[in-house]
Amino acid sequence: MVQAPTTISVAIDVAPLHGPRTGIGHAVAGIVGALSASERGVTLKPYVTSTRAKREDSQRRLPLPAAAAIRMWSRTSPPLDRFLGRPDVVHGTNYVVPPSRCASVVSVYDCWFLEHPRDVNADVRRAASVLRRRVAEGTYVVTSSNATTVKARELLSTDRIRTIHLGPPPIPPIPPDDRPAGLPDVDGAPFILALGTIERRKNLPTLVAAFGRLAHDHRDVRLVIAGADGNDRPNVDKAIRRLDSGAASRIVLVGPVDDGEKNWLLSTARALAYPSLDEGFGFPILEAQQLGTPVVASTAGSIPEIAGPAALLSTAMDADALAANLYWVVTSDDMHDKLVRRGRANLRRFGWSRTADRLIDLYEEISAR
Repeated sequence: MVQAPTTISVAIDVAPLHGPRTGIGHAVAGIVGALSASERGVTLKPYVTSTRAKREDSQRRLPLPAAAAIRMWSRTSPPLDRFLGRPDVVHGTNYVVPPSRCASVVSVYDCWFLEHPRDVNADVRRAASVLRRRVAEGTYVVTSSNATTVKARELLSTDRIRTIHLGPPPIPPIPPDDRPAGLPDVDGAPFILALGTIERRKNLPTLVAAFGRLAHDHRDVRLVIAGADGNDRPNVDKAIRRLDSGAASRIVLVGPVDDGEKNWLLSTARALAYPSLDEGFGFPILEAQQLGTPVVASTAGSIPEIAGPAALLSTAMDADALAANLYWVVTSDDMHDKLVRRGRANLRRFGWSRTADRLIDLYEEISAR
């Protein structure tokens, strides 16, 4: 008699799917969608830790607000298996996982907050305490890049860690003539795009300095910075004031953008500039490559691993090298087109079904133990 395949039940945190969709929200959406589509026998029990989220009927709500949960879980607290539906595995998809007697997995996308606690708020520091406690108690860690795995192994003192690449965000091509009304008209001039919250990790002052050098040699190019204000906005403003008035006038800060605006900017930009001091994965790299936009980036964190041979890279703080790479992409159609072709080829390395298969392998391994 052929034995029926075993079905593993997984309680999975879907709170990042509620509210404005962040990079983690896109990651969780891809993970949940891929696991739901898998034919390998996984039953998902989605849960949220929030009193404000408008949960769906299929989603369980843990019996305390998220902020209170983080404070409680940083100390000894009772297991929540009953509220989680008594699953085989609990997967915390956003750096924390609730206390449980079940096998547990926590997703760690980058280690910046562990390395630089002064750059994050008190809630994030408390979440770091929860993460350390749960890992010390036996929780497995899932990262989205080998670079993050190396750091997490050291910072969390664990070998219970797996690298599982994410898939590319699903984005449709946006016709260049459909400019959303809220975005600046760049008058057909080439522009460099920077995406993301204006925080220290994004290294935007170095990009501004590099743009000043580029603007001196190219009189039409502009720099568009799209993202919410963060802890590095004063330094970005200071860097802009250091430029001559002609270059400074060609820098546009558009603030936060929605997905439609982001996709238009990406599809229209001459290049995406991504000079970060650290990245755990880097969705904008794959988004740009899907839309046929070259990437000019730093060598920090996971960027070389994710971008592959489809980006021009330089060390994070080298403004001269960054400016030279940007000038190359802006002025050379051959280099521009070569990076576009390489980017499309690079995308074949990533897929959500592969992400789901690797996660299910891990769920089966730890639940069997």
